[in-house]
Amino acid sequence: MGSETFDVNLARGAVLVLLIIGFAGIWAWAWSKKRAATFRAMSRLPLEEDDGTVPQGPDGKNNETRNRAEGTEE
Repeated sequence: MGSETFDVNLARGAVLVLLIIGFAGIWAWAWSKKRAATFRAMSRLPLEEDDGTVPQGPDGKNNETRNRAEGTEE
């Protein structure tokens, strides 16, 4: 076996390294601080009514009031 033969295990290792780098990149993108407000807004989508309003939470505030207090209004 010389250096001119193709080693399938080398290809598998290269694909594995590329997948790990891709996973780390997606993880970093998803957890970046720039995405936090968007993900917070998307997490409230199941709670929205058909007219786009969100019912009051247990503290008696709706999400718009809470967002202004947190400084995360979009």
